[in-house]
Amino acid sequence: MPGPGRKNQIPTAKPKDMGATVKRLIKYLGKQKKLLIAMIALVILSSLATVAISVFIQPIVDDLLIPAVGKKFSFSLFSGIKNYIIIIAAIGVISVAASYGKAKCSVLLTARTMNFFRKEIFDSVSDLPIKFYDTRPNGEIMSRFTNDVESVRMFLSQGLSQLVSSSITIIGSFCVMLYYSPVLTVLVIVMVALMIVITRLLGKKSAYYFKKQQKDLGIVNGYIEEIIEGQKVVKVFNREEETIKRFGDINENLRKASTGANTFASILMPLMNNLSHVNYAITAAIGGILALKGAMSPGSIIAFLTNSKNFSQPISNLSQQFNNAIMAIAGAERIFEYIDEQPETDEGYVTLVNAKKDANGVITECPEHTGIWAWKHVHQANGTVEYKELLGKVEFENVTFSYDGKKTVLNDISLYAKPGQKIAFVGSTGAGKTTITNLINRFYDINDGKIRYDGINIQKIKKDDLRRSLGMVLQDTHLFTGTVKDNIRYGNLDATDEQIENAARLANAHEFIMSLPKGYDTVLGSDGGNLSQGQRQLLSIARAAVSDPPVLILDEATSSIDTRTEKLIEQGMDKLMAGRTVFVIAHRLSTVRNANAIMVLENGRIIERGDHDDLISQKGRYYQLYTGQFELS
Repeated sequence: MPGPGRKNQIPTAKPKDMGATVKRLIKYLGKQKKLLIAMIALVILSSLATVAISVFIQPIVDDLLIPAVGKKFSFSLFSGIKNYIIIIAAIGVISVAASYGKAKCSVLLTARTMNFFRKEIFDSVSDLPIKFYDTRPNGEIMSRFTNDVESVRMFLSQGLSQLVSSSITIIGSFCVMLYYSPVLTVLVIVMVALMIVITRLLGKKSAYYFKKQQKDLGIVNGYIEEIIEGQKVVKVFNREEETIKRFGDINENLRKASTGANTFASILMPLMNNLSHVNYAITAAIGGILALKGAMSPGSIIAFLTNSKNFSQPISNLSQQFNNAIMAIAGAERIFEYIDEQPETDEGYVTLVNAKKDANGVITECPEHTGIWAWKHVHQANGTVEYKELLGKVEFENVTFSYDGKKTVLNDISLYAKPGQKIAFVGSTGAGKTTITNLINRFYDINDGKIRYDGINIQKIKKDDLRRSLGMVLQDTHLFTGTVKDNIRYGNLDATDEQIENAARLANAHEFIMSLPKGYDTVLGSDGGNLSQGQRQLLSIARAAVSDPPVLILDEATSSIDTRTEKLIEQGMDKLMAGRTVFVIAHRLSTVRNANAIMVLENGRIIERGDHDDLISQKGRYYQLYTGQFELS
């Protein structure tokens, strides 16, 4: 049996263009050019200082120590060595200072780059359509913000400077080695070439497992979040064993990927270190032979060996950073997938504005809130402006819709709602009731037909303005971390404390709010977990009420509230929506009796319409539902 969220898992992604991803990451770093240039300059200075220190070994050995062999100690010898020591110490201080500056620049560069990086992905995800969230588990989305961003951050903070430092050290050491002995330099190059070949072979395997690890980590996080959120459902149906088994399967996939990635990563570094030691030993032996033949001086050999270590050690560091780079690129690819997602398009040009009427009923735009709203229609043909009062008239004309382009959810739907009318939708689950409300606010766009709002095709209305004119109360409430007052004010950020209290009274929430420890200043956390489902729904209704919407959509808004509270809420809603349009979806038929029009849907079609008395007299499906001969599923 598939576990919860199985259908939402992301399939294995095809390999992406690594080069393009790296170039894109460099563009982000380029936004901090001064810091980047400063860091590179300090890295170069630190690396050159490291190489320079080795240069002074040769004159100390050849010019001072070897000539003094067999002679008595003299202060002149100490004085000569002292001068070199002072020079080496000074270079060392410069190297340390440069390393400190490099580290500080690296931290600042990483922090600022990641700040911009996170902001861009958050902005991108915020602009995506509802369909994006309907097809992905929350944990998978969160994994992009946490695991993938962290993998990029770790590489930028540690690996980037090491890559530059290692590259400079390699170049500098190579030049010094070539100066002392071209023959030994060729030997070192051959050994390093062998190390590079091994690194590439192991790197391919490592890259595969690191990419798979990132993907499997997202799946695991998504599953954990889904199960924790649905823990009550799991326990009610005794599905603990199934969820544990399912977690074991996906966790095992992650273990295998992590084991593969870390196995190759663990092999690589020791292997490079051992090859480096072998290289050092062979170079020392051949250098000794050259010294015996007079081709090299002892000081030159020591200086060469020091530089050969400076040359091969960065190769080992590069091999270690290669794994971090692969993981960072894999994470960046997944992040860029979200950044590159097509944002919600909006070609609307009709906007919603505050308005007022003069004595002749002429509508004009005004900055202050007057309680009157108007659609501002700028005609694209000649640029003239037309104002039309927002009344709340909604019309569906032969609307057909499919979520996936295959299965039709709504089929040739036609209906209208006059201003101030209460329109109710009833029908079995999957009949298309919620889909109709999703189309009104353009969470999805229709495939065929037209939807008009006050006679304006809603595709001409800017989505933000369209949704600002609609208040929605959903069955699944969502409260944010913050005070009760803040959660209600979310419907209208400019609402005063008085308006918030009036909205709460209207929704019948004031009484229970005042019973909370700090009343309206009580802090809610974890989606209002310290409140009952009914109380959360009351706050959700108050949030819609404070926005003072011209049109209100109630999608099973009272399903979690007892009958007594439901009656009080309906009375408050009737006052709120006087002269405005209301769309109601309800399983309780008692809540729709006073609707002006009731639409009975089945399989995406309206099979009956009329008010309560009309539908009862028809003795059709509504009559069967109301009398209990047929139950909603």
